[in-house]
Amino acid sequence: MSETQTDATLTDGFNLVVDALKLNGITEIYGVAGIPVTDLMRLAQEKGIHYFGFRHETSAGHAAAISGYMRQYPGICMTVSAPGFLNGMVALANATTNGFPMILISGSSDRAIVDLQQGDYEELDQMNAAKPFAKAAYRIERVEDIGIGVARAIRAALSGRPGGVYLDLPAAILPAVMDAGKGAASLIQVVDPAPASIPADSAVTRALALLAQAKRPLVILGKGASYARIEKDIRQFLETTNIPFLPMSMAKGLMPDTHPQSAATARSKVLAEADVVMLVGARLNWLLGHGKPPQWAEDGQFIQLDIDPVEIDSNRKIEAPVVGDIASSVRLLLEGLSSMPVKAPQDWIDSIEAHKAENAKKMATRLAARPVPLNFFAALGAVSRVVQDHPEAYIVSEGANTLDVGRNLIDMALPRHRLDVGTWGVMGIGMGFAIAAAVTQKAPVIAVEGDSAFGFSGMEIETICRYNLPVTVVIMNNGGIYRGDDVNRSGDGEPGVTTLSATARYDMMMEAFGGKGYTVTTSEDLECALREAVASGKPALINVVIDIHVGTESGHLKKLNPSTAQAAK
Repeated sequence: MSETQTDATLTDGFNLVVDALKLNGITEIYGVAGIPVTDLMRLAQEKGIHYFGFRHETSAGHAAAISGYMRQYPGICMTVSAPGFLNGMVALANATTNGFPMILISGSSDRAIVDLQQGDYEELDQMNAAKPFAKAAYRIERVEDIGIGVARAIRAALSGRPGGVYLDLPAAILPAVMDAGKGAASLIQVVDPAPASIPADSAVTRALALLAQAKRPLVILGKGASYARIEKDIRQFLETTNIPFLPMSMAKGLMPDTHPQSAATARSKVLAEADVVMLVGARLNWLLGHGKPPQWAEDGQFIQLDIDPVEIDSNRKIEAPVVGDIASSVRLLLEGLSSMPVKAPQDWIDSIEAHKAENAKKMATRLAARPVPLNFFAALGAVSRVVQDHPEAYIVSEGANTLDVGRNLIDMALPRHRLDVGTWGVMGIGMGFAIAAAVTQKAPVIAVEGDSAFGFSGMEIETICRYNLPVTVVIMNNGGIYRGDDVNRSGDGEPGVTTLSATARYDMMMEAFGGKGYTVTTSEDLECALREAVASGKPALINVVIDIHVGTESGHLKKLNPSTAQAAK
C-alpha cells in the first residue's frame, strides 16, 4: 500500500491523477521534481510510469511536446508551481504554435490565498496566466473531478489542430481523500479523441479540377502532413501526378529527399513560378513568405489542405480550400484521380531538372572543399555522410547557420526523423527533443547544435548521461551567436554583443558527466568521431571547431533583423 493511502477503502488525489494517466495510456512523464508534486512523481514511478527528471522545466516541456508529435498522443510535462510552471510555459506555447499535442501539469498554491493575493508560497494564478499561450487551460479543484479533468486535457490536446494544454493541480487536491470505489468509477478512458474530419466532396473535386488545369503545379508538404502519417498515400498521389514537391523542414523524409520529384534544390524557382500550389499540412506563414510576391507569383492560385477552417485565407486568397484532417483529405484526393486525372506538364518538370542540376554543381564544389579551420558546409557535409549511412537515426537541429545549412545538406530518408525549431523558430529545443526521441523511438539521435543554441539547454547532457541515452551532440563551435568575430563598438575591452567563447571545450562537459567527448578540427575527424559515437549507442558530444569568421548574421533571416545606420552619439 502506498504511503499516501490512509485506508484500503479510500484513495486520494495522488493516486487518482496517476491512475487517470495510466488508464489513458500515458507511459512517460518529463519534469522537474519539487513542491507540491514530488510525491506525485514518485507515485507515478512506483506505479510503472517512466519518469525522466530534467535540469530545467523548459527542456522537459520540449521533450513532452515532441513526444506528442512523434506519437500522435499528448506528451506529459510535470512541474512545480509558479517559476517552474512559467519555465514550462515556453514549451507549452511552442507546442501550441507548432500543433504538437502536449499537456503541462503543474502543482499550484492555495486557491483562497492566491485569489485574494495574500502572498502564498510561489503565488500565481497559473491557469489564467496559461490561457493566452495554450489551446486550452483547466484547473481541478475537487478530488472527484480528477478523472474528467485529465480526460478533457487529453481530448483538447488531440482534437482538431493539436496543441498545448495546461492542467492546474492545486496542492490541496493531491492529499484529499475519497471512497476508493467511487474514485475508480470517476476515471474516464478517452474514446476517439481525434475523430476523422472528412472534407466535402465538392472541395475535393474543386481542388483536383484546379490541379488538372495547372501548367506549373507544386505540392508543399508541411509538418502537419508528417504528423498525419500520410507517407504511403502522398507518395502514390505524387508519383501518379508527377507533380514536384517541396518539403518544409520537419516534413523532410515524408517523401525521401533523394526522390526525383523533390524540388528542394530549386526552391526559389518553383516558389516564384508555380501557378497552382497545393499546401498539405503547411501554413502560409513567415516560413513561406506569407505566400506573397516577390517570393511567390502574383497570379498563383492555392489549394490548402488544413483541419482548421480559420487558417484558410489567412494571408492570401485560397481558391480551393479542403478542410478536414490531412489523412482523410489526401486519401480522397488520391481516390479522385481515377475520375479526374492530373499530370504535371513535362516542360515544367524539365525546367526544374535543369535548375536542380545547375545548383547541384555549385553545391558539389562547396562540399568538395576541406578548409581548415572548418566552415559550416564542410562540417555539416561530414554529418550528412554519416546520416546517409544511418537512416534510422533521428536528427535534431537548432541554431542559425547550423540549422539553415544543415536543412539543405542533410537528406532524410524516413518521415518524422528530422526535428527542429519549427514554426516559432525558438532556440532551446535541442536537448529536450533529443531526449524524447531517444526515449520514445529507441533509436540513435544526432543533435546538431549551434554553440549559441546549445547554451539554452546544455545542462541536459547530464540528463542524457544519467539515463544513458544513445544521443550524440554535435556542436558547431564558431565562438558566437551567428559568428565569433563581433567587436565591442565602445572599445572598453568587453566582448562584443554576439561573441561567445571560441576556445570552449564543450566535450569536457560531456566527459564530466560520464559521456564520451571529442574535439575535432577537420571534416575527416568529425566523420570518424560521429561514426564511432553513433555505433557506441552511448552519450557523446563532439566539439567541432569552426572558423570564427564564417556564418551569416541572423542566418537565413537577415531581413528580419533590422540594423542601424546611425553611429552612437
